[in-house]
Order: sequence, then structure tokens, then C-alpha cells
Amino acid sequence: MREFAHDLLINAPPSAVLDAFFDAKALAAWWEVSRSVCVPRPFGSYAVQWEPTEWRDELLGRLGGVLHGTVVEFTPGQEFFLADLYWQPPDGDPIGPMALEARCKQDVAGTLLHIRQSGHDEASPRWTRYYEVMSGGWLAALQGLKRYLEDRHGSGGGRTSAPESG
Repeated sequence: MREFAHDLLINAPPSAVLDAFFDAKALAAWWEVSRSVCVPRPFGSYAVQWEPTEWRDELLGRLGGVLHGTVVEFTPGQEFFLADLYWQPPDGDPIGPMALEARCKQDVAGTLLHIRQSGHDEASPRWTRYYEVMSGGWLAALQGLKRYLEDRHGSGGGRTSAPESG
């Protein structure tokens, strides 16, 4: 199965790290979403929208669109799990279902965030291309999350690790 997984050390409390995935203002700042409805409780909605890009990928079309799913698990300050996650691009058919999970662990230097997005149709070139494109997007967004939180909760110091896969 294809997936994106990454660990990142953020100098901020675990609750702030998880909250940044559900707060509209935070999502706009670090993930550059234009709209969001994210409810941090089991069976809550999770939907984020980006403006369509001018650039067009040969397989995926324009990027942007909507990522939506259902919150299956949410433990404040510790973890969340989203299921039935679909990306609805501005053009073309949706990609999904996928899962997205985030876990936070307190570390002496802050919070160790583990994030994993999974789901893949091995017969579909669009799925493969999705992970090729979105892995770079995730890395950039997670660095934005780190900057956003550390500007509010601590120093800009802290280290990151390399992606586990993706």
C-alpha cells in the first residue's frame, strides 16, 4: 500500500499541535486552506478547501479542491484518525478512500508529531501520481505548521527528521 508518513519535532504543546488541524484560522495559516469545517470529535466532519491552482498536472489536472472525510477517533492532545477521506480535485474524479492519522508524543524538546496518510489503488496511475505530488505538498505544509506553532509557543529552534516513506 502506498502512503505518506513523516515525523516532525515541534516546539509547542501536543494540544496546540492537534488543535492546529481543526482550527480554521490555523489551517488557513499553515495549510493555506481557503475554507474549512473540521469538528474534533468522533463522527465529526473534516473538510478543507484550497483554491484551484493555475498549474495543471498531466494526470491530476489542477490542484486545490476539497479534502473531506470523517473523524473516527479524537483524543485531545494525543491523536486523531480520519477515515473515508477523499480528495475532490477541481477537475476530474475524486481520489479515495484514504485514511489520515496524527499522533502526538511529548518530548523534552516539544512534541513529536507522527502523521500518516494511506490508501492506494495500485492499478491507478492517478493514485501513484497523487502521492508523488502530495508528498512534497505535505512536507512543505508540515514545515508551515512547525513555523506557525513555534512562532506562537516557543523558539524557532527544534529539529525535523526525514520522511519515513512517501
